[in-house]
Amino acid sequence: MKKTVLRRYARLIAQSGANVQKGQEVFIEAGLEQPEFVQMVAEACYRLGASRVVVNWYHQPMEKLSSRWCSLETLSEVTGYQEARWKHYLEKLPCRIYLDSDDPDGMNGADQEKLAKARQNKYPLIKRYTDQMENKYQWCIAAVPGEAWAKKLFPRLTKKQAMEKLWQAILDASRVTDDPVAAWEAHNRDLLSRCEYLNRLGIEKLHYTAGNGTDLTVGMIPEAQFKGGGDRTLSGVYFNPNIPTEECFISPMRGEAEGIVHASRPLSWNGQLIDGFWIRFEGGKAVEWHADLNNEALTQMIGMDEGSAFLGECALVPQDSPIQNSGILFYNTLFDENAACHLALGMGFADTIRGYENKSLDECRAMGINDSMIHVDFMIGTADMDIDAITRDGQTVPVFRGGNWAF
Repeated sequence: MKKTVLRRYARLIAQSGANVQKGQEVFIEAGLEQPEFVQMVAEACYRLGASRVVVNWYHQPMEKLSSRWCSLETLSEVTGYQEARWKHYLEKLPCRIYLDSDDPDGMNGADQEKLAKARQNKYPLIKRYTDQMENKYQWCIAAVPGEAWAKKLFPRLTKKQAMEKLWQAILDASRVTDDPVAAWEAHNRDLLSRCEYLNRLGIEKLHYTAGNGTDLTVGMIPEAQFKGGGDRTLSGVYFNPNIPTEECFISPMRGEAEGIVHASRPLSWNGQLIDGFWIRFEGGKAVEWHADLNNEALTQMIGMDEGSAFLGECALVPQDSPIQNSGILFYNTLFDENAACHLALGMGFADTIRGYENKSLDECRAMGINDSMIHVDFMIGTADMDIDAITRDGQTVPVFRGGNWAF
């Protein structure tokens, strides 16, 4: 891929994505696959005035190795230097950039039970910091190709050809044009206009139906609103948390979901693929489920904590979207969630509450925002999906027809 194009992508991540402010620190989380591009992102951050850029490298095979050889006690420990970093994050509120390149099922064979238990054990301490940092800093998730990921998508190509094709698919989905910053500004305006229409309806419930058997009704929080595209920190800094994004999303009322929903695309969770699954909800909670592939992982995910069996997000994405139209199944939630309507199990977003900036996190959760250690999006949109909004004044308003916007 041409370096001039990659530099435009790096600038997009630093400027439109994280929107690095002058004098702000930046922490980048990245795998080992694309060190030259990581350097480009770091340089783009410095050109915007970053005071320091720190790269935290990770390697999926090392995580797998640790799951085999480390004890549960060791994996569960938040060491002094790790906690010191969380304290630093809380004090400095640096930008956080995540560059995803993982193999979608690269953790197959790892001790998933041990890893899940370790995560549960560490979470209470980490939560002390993440709750205090909520909505106070910019973050951005984007993607770069990894060889294993590329070969999974394009198995008939050589590694070099597969990597180049995945680079092109990522850049196309991320709107890396001659002027990607301008392209994102126009895209955000479109998403905002759709959210404004949805918010004017006064939606009490969303009713999803599809030919695969999906028939689900989800209740909304009266004070909640749809959001899409860019976001703002509590201090007013505008940023784009996901590159790419095509969704208008809202956090529903915890405890108000009834019916069954069928996944329409595979889900990669913790480096393992889950496919062919459905979930049935009663009283807002997942009470029954089954996956044709990796039902054990689905069960583990739903049982991670008290809130992981409840919904934290409803997101609307039309079938007529760039990622869906590419015909590529990415096996990566960042992309696949932007090819289809999706739901998320686990944590909801406090900033979907109107006036959240004047409320505490606990107050937002008391209003119905779900709390959990996980937030896992899974795709449910199909070419025949219909979605109706039942409004607070008793009307039924079409939102989706045949998988696309009805307005």
